[in-house]
Amino acid sequence: MDSKKRSTLLTIGAVIAGYAALRTVPSLLPEKLELEALDRPKGFRRFIAGETSGSFDAFVGLDSPDSVDVAARKAAAIERVSADICGALYGDLDMSNARIPLASFSDYYCPFCRVQTKSFADMTSKMPDQVAIAWHELPLLGDSSNLAAKAALAAKRQGAYVAFQERLMTSPFQATPEYLARLSEDLGVDGEQLVADMESPEVARELENSAALAQVFAFVGTPALVIGRTVVQGQVSDRMIRKIIDLEREEGWDLACVSA
Repeated sequence: MDSKKRSTLLTIGAVIAGYAALRTVPSLLPEKLELEALDRPKGFRRFIAGETSGSFDAFVGLDSPDSVDVAARKAAAIERVSADICGALYGDLDMSNARIPLASFSDYYCPFCRVQTKSFADMTSKMPDQVAIAWHELPLLGDSSNLAAKAALAAKRQGAYVAFQERLMTSPFQATPEYLARLSEDLGVDGEQLVADMESPEVARELENSAALAQVFAFVGTPALVIGRTVVQGQVSDRMIRKIIDLEREEGWDLACVSA
């Protein structure tokens, strides 16, 4: 194993260990639920949580050489998601049986996201009638992040999003075309179709929509989360997530969808 890969593994391992410790001792994370009403979008409120990775333009990796075109695409995406915030956040989630929707924004190389994504997956498994999660790709940490995000969204076209997400979130390796080809083969995904879909307008639009939502909610990095109508920036304990879920159920999370 070369020094770069070893360093990556050590860094991820250290952060995961530290994050697990924080979850074991919840008092080390902000546990007082203090909410700040947002002027925009109306009906939402913010909870500032813990650590965040990345602080770049959410549209990084989506730019074309034509800056005028980039600005137009950003503006169009923001207008598009602002017209239906809840639809853009939660898509076609099944919210029957009083499920509370969560929208998770993450980067595959954000170490906090790796732990939090696993936690959310476990939560949906343990609480299938209480929560439903929409996954948003928000690649902020460079070319590998952008490549991994495109690959996951392309895999979704073949019904393999969860499988790709799990592997990309746990792999110590950075995404490269060669790695994605091997991953496709391992998971039984059509590699040629994956590459074609990665550059498709549909995948580009999904990334633009998630980036626009990040702009609208003023996310400064990942992980970021919207639970019902509560916007959460940074790492957050499982106990606090459940506390917010209970509050959203009690107060009626869909009030934001009426007023947005």
